[in-house]
Amino acid sequence: MKKLFAACSLGILGALVAPALAQQALNIQTTTITSDLSSPWAIELISDEQMLISERPGVLKRLTVGQGSEVIQGTPNVFYRGQGGLLDIALDPEFEQNQKIYLSYSSGDREENRLEVLSARLVGNRLEDSRVIFKASPSKDTPVHYAGRMLFLPDQTLLVTVGDGFDYREHAQKTDSLLGKIVRVMKDGKIPDDNPFAGESEVGVKTEMSIFSLGHRNHQALIYDEKRQLIFSNEHGPAGGDEINIIEPGKNYGWPVITNGKDYSGASITPFKTYEGMEQPFVDWTPSIAPSSMAVYYGNEFPQLNGNLLVTSLKSQELLNLTMVNNRVTKQENILPNLRERYRDIKVNSKGEILVLTDSGKLIKLSN
Repeated sequence: MKKLFAACSLGILGALVAPALAQQALNIQTTTITSDLSSPWAIELISDEQMLISERPGVLKRLTVGQGSEVIQGTPNVFYRGQGGLLDIALDPEFEQNQKIYLSYSSGDREENRLEVLSARLVGNRLEDSRVIFKASPSKDTPVHYAGRMLFLPDQTLLVTVGDGFDYREHAQKTDSLLGKIVRVMKDGKIPDDNPFAGESEVGVKTEMSIFSLGHRNHQALIYDEKRQLIFSNEHGPAGGDEINIIEPGKNYGWPVITNGKDYSGASITPFKTYEGMEQPFVDWTPSIAPSSMAVYYGNEFPQLNGNLLVTSLKSQELLNLTMVNNRVTKQENILPNLRERYRDIKVNSKGEILVLTDSGKLIKLSN
């Protein structure tokens, strides 16, 4: 893991990927694969033709292109309220051998609920050997700001985003709380001994050893760029202050001490936009666009996009292409101006085709 830490830092300082090709006009064809999903939240590719899709009411589906979908039995009981429910899906790095998947979801009730992560084996159309490997603490009484995105790193440890719970924003700066954090655990839920806060507890002071980074609000995307060796995350600000951040272990991303946003009432949240020891966003959107998912594009279908970040949005209903040159964003462009949807998730298959999931229940393929 120390090698990964060093690579993440190195990636910010230098350009590890050649500058993007000169921008050419994109010829995008859209194909609706399905339009009958119910509050879909995440898509995970098993292959180019087969994928898992989560629906927030608690349904997990396996969809095979051209053959329809089937419901996977044995999913966990979820707290389906507000922004909660069945959320993200991640395949084990050794999925082909062990058929193991990971699900994030909200659990509990109105008085006490939390984000959890479950591991299970996908056997036919059932989940077996289910085991909860992570529970966010403390519990809360708000049905919002769960976050819940997951990412396996090259060392096969698992990152999980945990939202601030909305009414609990001060917890984002507290190391005795997992709210407003990114956590890092092993596949069995154990805590790696090289986590940035491991071994730092003082007498009488509790520190959550699973914390990887802190100072987050409601992070909706978490991806790893293998070529740049960088971890990217985006998150919702309040009214303004939506962000993309480059995530490094132990770093503090500022919420709610620093933000470019304001409270929904228009009131100021903090007098600070910068503060010593806190990171500035890689990208800021003020006013807000409500970014959801994100992908770094490498593929043959759209060579003009190679090395760029693709960001889906809910509020602005755009699919943004962020041109990256020398690890800096030089241009932002909506590449689906004629298709207005609340885009929830995005994936790129091995052919370079782009799949987007919408809140309206559609799975749409973008090809050349």
